[in-house]
Amino acid sequence: MRIFYNIIILFFIIGFVSCRDDFNFEPSSGSELAFSKDTVYLDTIFSNIGSSTYNLKVYNKSNKDIKIPSIRLSKGESSNFRLMVDGMAGKSFENVELLANDSMFIFVETTVDIKQQTNGKEFLYTDEILFQSGSQQQKVNLVTLVKDAVFLYPQKFQDGSYESLNFGDVQIYGFFLDENDAVNGNELEWTNDKPYVIYGYAAVPPNKILTITEGAEVHFHRNSGLVTFSDAAINANGSIENPIVFQGDRLEPSFEDTPGQWDGIWISQDSDASFSNVIIKNAIDGLFINKNKLPVNLNNLQVYNCEKNGLLLQVAHVTGTNIVTNNCGVAALNINYGGTYDFIHCTFANYWSRLNQTAVIINNGDGTNEFALQARFKNSIIYGNASESLLLVPANKETNFSFTFEYSLIKFLNSANRFNTESFPYQFTNNTYYTNSLIAKTFNEHQPYFFNTSKNELMITDKATSLINFGNAAYAQQVPQDLLGKSRLTSADLGAYQHVNSSAD
Repeated sequence: MRIFYNIIILFFIIGFVSCRDDFNFEPSSGSELAFSKDTVYLDTIFSNIGSSTYNLKVYNKSNKDIKIPSIRLSKGESSNFRLMVDGMAGKSFENVELLANDSMFIFVETTVDIKQQTNGKEFLYTDEILFQSGSQQQKVNLVTLVKDAVFLYPQKFQDGSYESLNFGDVQIYGFFLDENDAVNGNELEWTNDKPYVIYGYAAVPPNKILTITEGAEVHFHRNSGLVTFSDAAINANGSIENPIVFQGDRLEPSFEDTPGQWDGIWISQDSDASFSNVIIKNAIDGLFINKNKLPVNLNNLQVYNCEKNGLLLQVAHVTGTNIVTNNCGVAALNINYGGTYDFIHCTFANYWSRLNQTAVIINNGDGTNEFALQARFKNSIIYGNASESLLLVPANKETNFSFTFEYSLIKFLNSANRFNTESFPYQFTNNTYYTNSLIAKTFNEHQPYFFNTSKNELMITDKATSLINFGNAAYAQQVPQDLLGKSRLTSADLGAYQHVNSSAD
C-alpha cells in the first residue's frame, strides 16, 4: 500500500511540474531590468596587460520569465573589453534568458594597447554594455585607466629557452640591464617619464651603476626583483615631494597593502647602493644587503608590508637616517650575521597582525671575527604590537657583539619573565649598552601614540609626551630635518618624524 501511495505522489509531482509555465520566456520590454551599478570601474592597468575580472549584476525585477533580445558592447568586436554572459565568452549575445525575480552576473575584463589609442602616458578607455529590449535600450558604462610603461623582461631564445642569471650553481629567471638596448635604450637610467614593469630579476651588471631619478615608479611581477652583481651599484635618489616607489604590478586597490607580491631588492656581495626618499612596499624581503663593499646610505627610506623582513642585513655596512618600517612578517629590521650599522632618527615599528614577529632582531652568527657586530641606534624608536620589540641573539655573550641604544625608545615587556634583564644583553640599566634610553615595560608606558599604524602613518603625536624633545641635540644636527622635511634642530623628537597633532585630518 505504501508503494502505491508513493507512486501516486510521484505522478502528482510530475503533473504539477509539467503544468508550470516558468520556462515560457517572454521578450523583455526593458522595464524589467535593473543593474547593481550604472558604471563598472575597472582599476588602472598597464598597456597590454590584462585586467582583473569585474562583475555586474543584472536583475529581473518582474514576476515573469524574460528573454533579453540583445546584450552587446557598443564598440562591437573592436572593443578592448571582454564579457562573460551566462557562462559564454564574447562581445555580443542574443536571447539571454532570465527567470522571474532572478539575477545573473556579467563578468568584464580588458586588455588595451595604449599605442593604438593615444600618444600620451595614460588615458581613460571607455565603452558601454547595451541591453536592447524592443524599442528600449539600457546601458552600463565601462571605464578603465590605462598607463603606458617600460617593460623589462628576459629575452626568449630561438630554442624556446629564456635568458637567465647565474648565482653560483643556481640559475634564476632574469636578465642584465643593457645601456644600449635596441628597444628601451639605456636601461641603466630609470626616469619618471613612464612606470617600469619588471618580469624576472633585473640585474645591474658588474662595474655598472643603475641610476633612478625622483618620482620613478617601479613595479615588479610575482617572483621578480632587482639585484646587483659584483662592483655594481644602485643610486636611487628621490625627493620628499616625489619619492621613488618600488612595489608590485597589481594596481587594484585590494592589492595596495598586500605583502609578498614580489621578491625584493638585493644588494649582493661587493656591490653598493644609495637610497634617499624611497618607498619599498609589498615585497617578501624589502631590501636585502649582503656583505657590501662601501657603506650603503639609507635616508628617508620607508619599507612597508613585507611578507618576511623589511630590511634584511647580512654582514653589511649601513648608515641609516629617517628610516620608517611597518607590517613585516618576521622583523622590520633583521640584522643577520653581524656587520657595522649606524642608525639615527629611525622608527623601526612593526604592527604585523599575526604572531611570531618583532621590530628588530640582531645576531652575530657563530660569534667569530668574520661576523663581528657593531650596531648603534640613536634618537630612534623600536616598537610594535609584539611584547618584546627587540631580540638580541649573541653567540658568545659580549664577544664580537657590540651595540648601543642612545636616547631611544624600546618596547620590552618581558612577558612571563622569559628574559634575564639582570645580565647581558638585556641589562637595561647598563649605560654601556643603553644610554639615556626609554624602556617601555608595560603597554601604557612611553607609548608613541603613532598617528595611524594601519595606514603606515608612523608619526608620533602630541600625546607621546615622553618622546617629544627627548632626542639628543648633537645627533639631531646630523639629521636636521625629519622625513617630511620639518626641522628638528630646536626640538628633537624620537624617531623619523617630528610629532604631529593627534587630531589632525
